[in-house]
Amino acid sequence: MTHIRVLMLGLVALIALVGCSGIRAPVVQEDAPAAAPADDPMSVNVIRIGAAVSETGKYSREGRDTRQGYGTWLEWVNNEYGGIDVAGKRYQVELVMYDDEGDPDTVARLVEQLISEDRVDFLLGPYSSSLTQSASAISEKYDKIMVEGNGASESLFERGFRNLFAVLTPAGNYTQSALKMLAEQGAQSVVIAYEDTAFPTSVAEGAQRWAKAYGLEVLGIETYPRDVADVSGIMAKFKEVEPDVFVGGGHFNDAILFIRAAKELDFNPKAMVITVGPSNPKLVQEVGADAEYVIGPTQWEASMGYEDEYFGTAAEYAARYEAQWGEPPTYQAAESTATALALHLAIEAAGALDTASVRNALREMEVVTFYGPINFDETGKNASKPMGAIQVQDGEILVVAPGHAAVSDLRYPAPAWKER
Repeated sequence: MTHIRVLMLGLVALIALVGCSGIRAPVVQEDAPAAAPADDPMSVNVIRIGAAVSETGKYSREGRDTRQGYGTWLEWVNNEYGGIDVAGKRYQVELVMYDDEGDPDTVARLVEQLISEDRVDFLLGPYSSSLTQSASAISEKYDKIMVEGNGASESLFERGFRNLFAVLTPAGNYTQSALKMLAEQGAQSVVIAYEDTAFPTSVAEGAQRWAKAYGLEVLGIETYPRDVADVSGIMAKFKEVEPDVFVGGGHFNDAILFIRAAKELDFNPKAMVITVGPSNPKLVQEVGADAEYVIGPTQWEASMGYEDEYFGTAAEYAARYEAQWGEPPTYQAAESTATALALHLAIEAAGALDTASVRNALREMEVVTFYGPINFDETGKNASKPMGAIQVQDGEILVVAPGHAAVSDLRYPAPAWKER
C-alpha cells in the first residue's frame, strides 16, 4: 500500500516523484507537519481533504488521471487562487492520499483511517463505482461530505445517503447520445456486453432503455466477471447474430479486449460503442489503427464550449493540465478537477467548515464550470450535465454528439476489418 501526503503551502510548489509510477506531483511527505498553533504569528489556516485513489491494481490508469486531476486543482487553489475563502479567512489545502489498490475492502479501511486518524475535514472520491460504493458507506457512517466524479452508477444514489455528491453524468445515460445518433443513421439492432459490477451494469441497463427508445432491437446481452482476460467467447456469439451496433460496458482494459477480439474473429458490427477506453488517448497508443471508427461516451472534451472564472475555457484547462503533467487530460482527469472545485465552491458558499453547512451549499449549487453545469438533485446526482460521444477518426478523438458540441460528423458504417 502506498501512502502519500500532498501538502502545498506558499507560492511555489516543489515537484517530486510519487512511488513507482513516475508521476510528477506536488510535494510529497511521509509525515506532513501539523498546522502551527493559533497564537503563532506565522500560523497558516489549513483545510485537510482526504482521498483514497488507485495508484496500483485494476484501476491504476484511471486512478492516475484522477489523482492528477485533483493535483491540478490543488496547485491552482493554493498557489494562484490564494486558498479557500471561508467567511473572509483564507485557508490553504492539504490533500492526504492513499493508494486503495483497486480493492473495495482496502478503500473502506483507508477512508476510515483518513477520518479517524488523519482527521480530514472532507473527502474526495476514488475511481470507479464499486470503490465509491465502499468509500461512501464509510463517509456516511461518520457524517463526512464526499464529493466524487468517478462513480457513475445510479445504485450509489439509491441508498438514501445525505453526504455523497457526484459531478458526473450518471452511467445510465452514457450511451444515449451515441445510440440516438446511430439510430438516426439507420442502425436497427444492437448487442450489449458488460462487466458484472455496478458501473457497467448501469451502463448496460441504460443502453437497453435507450435502444428501446430509439427503435433498436436488442439481439443479445452477455455479462462477464471483473478482471476478465478474454472476451472472445462473447464476441463469437455476437458475430453469429450480425448486429449493427456493439455496446461494451467496462473499463479501459476491457476496451482493448473488445477491439482485439472483434478483429481476430472478424466480427464486423457497423459501429462499436465502448465505455471509458475510446476517450483516452492511450487507447490509440495501445491498439493503433484498430481504434479507428470506435465510438465512446465522454463526460468532457477540451473542444467543448464550457467556461468558468476559475480555470477558463475547457481548452484553457486542458492546456494548464498538459503543462503541469506532460500529457493531455482525459475526461476522468477533468471531472476530478471539477469534483474538487465543486467542494471548494460549496465551502466558500457555506462560509463554514461544518458538514451541515457545506451539505446545504452543495444542495443549492447551480454553477457552470469548465467541465460543464453542476446542479445536484435530492439524491446527490448532477441533474444538469448532458453526456457527449466521441469517435476515433484518423487517430484523433473527436466529439460527434450532441450536435451543438460536435466538431466532426459521425463516420458510419465502419468498414469491415479486412477492408481497412
